[in-house]
Order: sequence, then structure tokens, then C-alpha cells
Amino acid sequence: MKKALLWVGGALALAFLALTVVNASWLAPHPAGAPKQVAQRALAPQLARSVSAQGDADCRSDRIEQPYHRYLPNTRSSILRAQKMGAWLVEVDARLTTDGEVVLFEPETLDCITDGTGPVGEAGLDTMRSLDPGYGVTVADGTTPFRGEGARIITLDEALRALPLRGRLMVHLAGSDPALPDAVAAVFDRLDRDPTAKGDAFFGSGEQVARLREALPDVWAFSPARARQCTNSYVRYGWTGYVPQQCRGETMLIALDQQTLLWGWPDRLIARMREHDVTIVIEGPRSSGPNPGTDAVDGITLPEQLTQIPASFNGYVFTDDAFTTLPALITRFDDRSQAEIDASDAALARRRRAKD
Repeated sequence: MKKALLWVGGALALAFLALTVVNASWLAPHPAGAPKQVAQRALAPQLARSVSAQGDADCRSDRIEQPYHRYLPNTRSSILRAQKMGAWLVEVDARLTTDGEVVLFEPETLDCITDGTGPVGEAGLDTMRSLDPGYGVTVADGTTPFRGEGARIITLDEALRALPLRGRLMVHLAGSDPALPDAVAAVFDRLDRDPTAKGDAFFGSGEQVARLREALPDVWAFSPARARQCTNSYVRYGWTGYVPQQCRGETMLIALDQQTLLWGWPDRLIARMREHDVTIVIEGPRSSGPNPGTDAVDGITLPEQLTQIPASFNGYVFTDDAFTTLPALITRFDDRSQAEIDASDAALARRRRAKD
């Protein structure tokens, strides 16, 4: 009996040793490159998640923290400043108007943040251009600091034309309009812009992404819900070194507080995913992010969260506060004035206190 136990113990020890070696990050090649930040909503006021939005249940955009810069999401100035500050990709939200124009606008209804009413899909481009996208953006104290400040809703066409040569967009296919993917692809075609060559990217629901890939076969496009499924499958089977079939050629979306669950993290996992053409993206903590089954993505909100990501990670990181996280990682592109830096520091201090 004692001899049998010794054999079992020895076998378990060998299995543990083999498992450790198979998943040893330090034995994998060191990845080249650095993290690439995706500026979620370009530059935008930080959403006050503790305050529920009134009116449209799908509206998350009308309640904000006390603002510390003058930029609204999806506007020309916001997109260009985020790109100038070093964002690898600037994320924008695309919706389709009733006359077939692709506008950059996040909520489903105009009532959420503008002085208009009704669904975006029932408004024409002329109507969209006449609205104030800062009208309903409200601080918890009831003030509306962006109302009447001259912000304007723009089209995807206008945003792409305004980008500098090396600028890149990540287009969120917002909503469920089945005509949106073809309309977005048509904008790129009309401008003779190859999104694959330029490094543009797309995300949305599984149905929207599938349709977009028919129009633009080689682009990087992903469904966040399915990208999280890839991660969960790898957590279950990655100890063997196996990369799940649903991950191959797709995207893996990892919550910031999920990293320790990943076999071979970071270097071994990165090598495995590179071998199977998997793009790795880090989002904000799962504990404060969207429901895992949704196609929403919430990014990091504090510069110090970047230090929780291994130095060897060379994939993508979603950030909800690019105005503070971009300079923390790429100091040479920090063009903020001292007044902007002071306002950012004060905002971060308030946010940290709110998290405690």
C-alpha cells in the first residue's frame, strides 16, 4: 500500500512539473512591442456609473462626473486630440440615420443627450446636424456644462477625412440596424480607404460583425461577448496548451482582474495566441464592467491600472479616460497645458476617493 501511494505521489509530482513547464511564462519568447491603448469614446467626460440615467433605460451617456476637460465623445476635436496624444486606435460609435448616413453618436435615442427626440434611426442627417450633443450631458449636481458650447454631430466620412495620415479608428457598430455594416463599409469604399492596410478596427454584436466581414473580409472585427467566451474557454482548457477553436483567428477579451486565471500569462499565452492569429485585448475590471454576455466594453479609468498589466504585454488596452491614461504610458505625446494637468489630477483624486 505504501509503495502504491509513493507511485501515485510521484506521478502527481511529475504531472505538476510537466504542467508547470508547459505553462511557464518565463520559458516563452519575450514578446516585442508595447501595449496599444484604445481611446474608448475618444476623449469624453467620465460616466458617473453610480447615478442611474433617467428616461431611456439604454442611455448611459447623460450622467457624468464633474468634467475636467472640454471634450465630448464622437466629436471632431475629441477624436483628433486623442489621436494626437498617442491613442493607437480612437473608438467611435456609428449609427445609421433614416436617410442612410453613418453618424457618430452613442445613444439609441436623441432624448438621451441632445435637444431632439426620438430614435436616431428615425432622424435624417440634417436633423442630426441641427442638434446639440452636449445639451443633456449632466453632472450629478444637475448642471449641464456642455450645453450650448458649439459641439456638433459629425459623420463617419467627416471623421475619416479629418484624421492625419497615421490616424486609426475603431468603429463600434452600435445598435442592431442590419443595414449599418454595409453602410459603414460603403463609407470606407467611397473614401478609397483600406481599413486593413490603415489598421482600422470594428466591434459590435455577432450579427453585425458577421455582416461586416462579408463586406470587408480581412478587417479586424470582433464581438465582445464572443471574445469573452474565448477567454473563458481558455481558462478551462489552456492548462493543456490547447487554444480553443473558437479563439483561433479571433479576439480574446481579458478583464483586468481576470489575468491571474490565464494559463501561461503573459508570455506563454501571448506566444500561443500569436501562433493561432488571436488578437488580445484587455478591458476594465470584470467587477465593474458590463455584463459578460453584452457587446459593451468598459475600459480602465485610472492611470495606475496600467501598472497591473505585465510589462511584456503588447496587445490592446481599452481606456475610458484616455486624457489621463495616454500621458501615463506615452509621455512624449503629452501636450496638456498645466491647467489641464491640474484639472486631471483633481478629477483622479475624486475618482479614487469614490472607489475607496
